[in-house]
Amino acid sequence: MFCSVPYSRAADAAIQSPLRVAIIGMVHGHVEGLLSGSLHRTDIRIVGISEPDQSVAERYARQFHLDKSLLFSDAEQMLRQTHPQAALVYTNTFDHRKAVELCARYGVHVMMEKPLALSRDDARAIEQAAQQGKIQVLVNYETTWYRSNRAVYDLVHEHTLGPIRKIVVHDGHNGPQEINVPPEFLAWLTDPKLNGGGALFDFGCYGADLATWLMDGARPTSVTAVTQHIKPNLYPRVDDEATIIVTYPSAQAIMQASWNWPFGRKDMEVYGQTGYAITVERDNIRVRRASEQEQQQTAKPVPPPEDDSLTYLRAVVLGGREPTGPSSLQTNIVVTEILEAARQSAASGKTIHLAAAD
Repeated sequence: MFCSVPYSRAADAAIQSPLRVAIIGMVHGHVEGLLSGSLHRTDIRIVGISEPDQSVAERYARQFHLDKSLLFSDAEQMLRQTHPQAALVYTNTFDHRKAVELCARYGVHVMMEKPLALSRDDARAIEQAAQQGKIQVLVNYETTWYRSNRAVYDLVHEHTLGPIRKIVVHDGHNGPQEINVPPEFLAWLTDPKLNGGGALFDFGCYGADLATWLMDGARPTSVTAVTQHIKPNLYPRVDDEATIIVTYPSAQAIMQASWNWPFGRKDMEVYGQTGYAITVERDNIRVRRASEQEQQQTAKPVPPPEDDSLTYLRAVVLGGREPTGPSSLQTNIVVTEILEAARQSAASGKTIHLAAAD
């Protein structure tokens, strides 16, 4: 869960200064959203951007009128010259480990785009690097900042719905090629080495993250997954349809990940012993308890710094907040275990039983 930590006076003063951030990689298409939303923020200052593919860097530089002095082809050179306090990682997922290990050597905190890693080994290596470098590592999911998801979490932890029995999460769209993602983004999304799979990793991670958060970080006992190639002409190397079933001692979570839906969706259903809650886009929920009719409610706003990825990153780096909840490293190590087991299950046709944590 998120937890509120009182700030010291020193933290209050420090957090008034802009956070110096560097961008590592520009091949993840979410970087466009970052640039469009952050260049005019006064609480964030971008001090450097590294991207080996200069055609990609130059395209974004033209689009957002970036000062060419911000651009570097080498991430380590950028870190040495610009001294950022945090790095925002927009590489392919395979390169997350390398980016964190580099940042750890320079004492630079990291926030990366989801998911954390492609394997448990990489996730543990990231954890070790973070500990050695004394840095925080956060994972940014769009759904972390939805007030609807927070409202459902609160209902669960206020015991309004009773103990969780089933979680169903739907995430996806009609396909990365169909929605015209940038070519460099499409290239690695459809590469099993760089993305870990197709829809399984691209969208299955959202459900794994939300379920782990709702279950207070519990590791599941088993993972079963089925994947399909419904559009092999478009996605010959990776799955485009995936369903993951995760079991806990007294609950089940189902993650439906798709590149085949007619439109984008990110929503979930949580069924407790005495009621249910269903998210409706970002801001609304539908709730029904035993002996009551369903009601639709507008979720209350999430208080800062937990309402926005960069605001939360500032609170961690400048305010000393300990990361918890969907963005935290510990949550996302469990997410990686789920995704790796799902890939193994889909490939073998067998349920994967997770061993006790070591």
